[in-house]
Amino acid sequence: MAEFWLVSFPAPGTTAATAQAAEEAGWDGLLFPDTQNLSGDVYSGLALAAAATENIGLGPGVTNPITRHPAVTASAIATIQVESGGRAVLGIGRGDSSMAYIGRKPAPVGVLGGYMHDVQRYLRGEPVDIDGYESHNRWIANSGQSKVPMEVAATGPRVIAAAAVHAERIAFAVGADPERLGWAIETARSAREAAGLDPSDLSFGAYVNCTADPDATRARELISGSVGVFAHFSGMAGASTTGLRDADVFDAVGANYDMANHARISAQHTSILNDEFIDRFAVAGSASYCVDRLGQLVDVGLDRLILVTFSGDADPDAVAAGNLRLTTDVLPQLR
Repeated sequence: MAEFWLVSFPAPGTTAATAQAAEEAGWDGLLFPDTQNLSGDVYSGLALAAAATENIGLGPGVTNPITRHPAVTASAIATIQVESGGRAVLGIGRGDSSMAYIGRKPAPVGVLGGYMHDVQRYLRGEPVDIDGYESHNRWIANSGQSKVPMEVAATGPRVIAAAAVHAERIAFAVGADPERLGWAIETARSAREAAGLDPSDLSFGAYVNCTADPDATRARELISGSVGVFAHFSGMAGASTTGLRDADVFDAVGANYDMANHARISAQHTSILNDEFIDRFAVAGSASYCVDRLGQLVDVGLDRLILVTFSGDADPDAVAAGNLRLTTDVLPQLR
């Protein structure tokens, strides 16, 4: 049975209550973005969430290879694993707003791959070669805890391939088109098999911009800010959109992304996102519509759907109402 995870910001002062509410609503997991200039510290938030909950999965959605040394990341997420009683997942990616707001670009794929390799060794209690120095995380090695699984947010074929070799889990950030998700799954399986590893060991999820609202126009608007975030991953500099449906939209969003208004409805690039694109790339509409569309994604072979249900400047009451419809009218039917 597929799991359903929620993305929310770790706002200082409200993080524990957010986690409690997510668990009480029936979400299987909760992810906090690691974006230091836009929200509170992710691992502090996850520790508070762990103390306030009993069953919900917890992790960063996502951290990156630049702002934290691999030893620091391994120690931080291993701490959440202990404090949560084994509910942690390490979400990692190339970095987006976390990089942009310190004047840096997303990490190259090679840097991400090396970082994943080192973090995984730390999490397994193995020595790590840091510029010729043999580094050990002794407390993780001696803790006796189960290893924290790594989940890589991936859009393009190179990141998907690297994730398939280094991680246990992949969360695709390619939108809600079943055909493209099917391509992503096959790309990951082929890369893992080519590396001499068992493709059946991989677990697949997907980030999906989603809201349930009887007014389809309002639903599209509520998530248009976050749709822009995920659309621009496909149109970033260096990404190939050749052969992609909606390549013109991806290219335009990537070239004109308004990082100053990251994830906001008011961002200038949201004007590029027409209704037809949002209907293909996201899931926005009535509860019954969401059941049908999300069900199609589960049928592709996904183990998890990670729902992004808000934009930075969306009406919080409307977002809360949409989340309530998801947890009462949509997720129970999918389960």
